[in-house]
Amino acid sequence: MHSHFPSLDEHTRFEFPPVESSSPEGIVAVGGSLSPGMLLSAYSQGIFPWYTEGEPILWWSPEPRCVLFPEELHVSRSMRALLKKDRFRFSLDTCFDKVINACKNAPRPGQRGTWITDEMLDAYIRLHRLGYAHSVEVWDGALLAGGMYGVSLGRCFFGESMFTLISNASKAALIHLTRLIEKLGFILLDCQVYSPHLGTMGARGISRREFMSLLRTGLQENTVRGMWTDL
Repeated sequence: MHSHFPSLDEHTRFEFPPVESSSPEGIVAVGGSLSPGMLLSAYSQGIFPWYTEGEPILWWSPEPRCVLFPEELHVSRSMRALLKKDRFRFSLDTCFDKVINACKNAPRPGQRGTWITDEMLDAYIRLHRLGYAHSVEVWDGALLAGGMYGVSLGRCFFGESMFTLISNASKAALIHLTRLIEKLGFILLDCQVYSPHLGTMGARGISRREFMSLLRTGLQENTVRGMWTDL
């Protein structure tokens, strides 16, 4: 895709190459823009952006795909005990900008810098203001102790990043979100790439073919748009 790719509004669809044509690493396309239409088109086709500062935008559809089915959420005994203490307070979409900035600045062991570039940050804030991107906030008193953000389309939630300032706050955010979307009838939470941390909470890898089939099913339902503050 050309480096001077036009900006696409939320109603304009871009047709990506089929995910089956991806590289062995899972790269489907290179370049384009992070405009709303481009991002929404990508997620609806099983693709997400992931790149570092100074690189062209890379669009991915990994094989296998890591997902968390809401009904398979695993909450450890220690986390159940912690949540029962009501130490944390939860909110939705009350400070999306703060959450994504905290994710951007969170230390990543073994990584130099962050993949949340300034361009990415601006793009997801735009999606949030359009009612597609959402944040979960975890509070310890007045402190924003942890949280996560992602994109909602149909009955699928695409998790993007999380952060924690206090032990277990990001786990609490994931648990809160997963329980919420289960009540709303969502069929999956896309975790993109497997990690042992996600695995302990019930996430697992599925084939790209199965993921695409589930995605098509989930997208047949209306998107829960707007602010999620009162959900």
